[in-house]
Amino acid sequence: MTQTDTDTPARDWLEAELADTLDEDYELELEDAILSRRIAEIYRRAHPDTIPRSEYFPALLRLQAELIKLQDWVIHRKEKVVVIFEGRDSAGKGGVIKRITQRLNPRVVRVVALPAPSDRERTQWYFQRYVPHLPAGGEIVLFDRSWYNRAGVERVMGFATEAQVEEFFRDVPEFERMLVRSGIRLVKYWFSITDEEQQMRFLMRIHDPMKQWKLSPMDLQSRVRWEQYTKAKEEMFARTNIPEAPWYIVEGNDKKRARLNCIDHFLTLIPYEDVPHEEITLPERVFNPAYERAVLPPELYVPRKY
Repeated sequence: MTQTDTDTPARDWLEAELADTLDEDYELELEDAILSRRIAEIYRRAHPDTIPRSEYFPALLRLQAELIKLQDWVIHRKEKVVVIFEGRDSAGKGGVIKRITQRLNPRVVRVVALPAPSDRERTQWYFQRYVPHLPAGGEIVLFDRSWYNRAGVERVMGFATEAQVEEFFRDVPEFERMLVRSGIRLVKYWFSITDEEQQMRFLMRIHDPMKQWKLSPMDLQSRVRWEQYTKAKEEMFARTNIPEAPWYIVEGNDKKRARLNCIDHFLTLIPYEDVPHEEITLPERVFNPAYERAVLPPELYVPRKY
């Protein structure tokens, strides 16, 4: 058998694996699958210039390959990275987090999305419940919303008093400086969308059974209090945009461009480089002639419905 003949099965297998990977990407993109035709058409008219899939997927794959290099560098250097994702409801935070983590090691890159504080947590120092989730050396933590809840939803919805909000604004710059002094690389993103775009995305969630779980009573209130959220956001930027941890605004009306721009920008902030890797070789399988594989009862198997 020639070398070419032996290479063919391996090449076929790799092509199948790549196709499976692309299917996975395509699956993620089918977020609007069960939309009513009317809502889908309205959305398409509102986004006529979105980046074509033929350009989007290759760009995303290139950026994800760089994220793997960054991950290896973080592990090698025992770096500590925190990325905060903030923005209005439905602004696209979850979408970009999903694309960042898609091909990375979940033991290295963790997503933290905390629920509302418990009665006990409400009596603690405000930042206390976030501290246990901060990274150790060789870890990246992505906060899907963060301690900035106090400057946004808690303030606007009346869950925090003005005195508590004022205390937060006094404390948060020093808290973040303390994190940076400890060796944490802190990055803060705000995803910005227009009033019209948020309304469109909420309508999509209402009409799409796969997305209705994303729509909470708090989200609906955010529509009513759009201007209050805007004022709160503007004061938050003014009082927490510090040199040690500045805010970066991601224009989010076009989801695909927002994902690519955010990931690309994040990569520029971290001075990662290629790290040495030991060459990996697959060891030979050990065969024991005396071993006989047991026949398992058929009821242990998942039924073959597909």
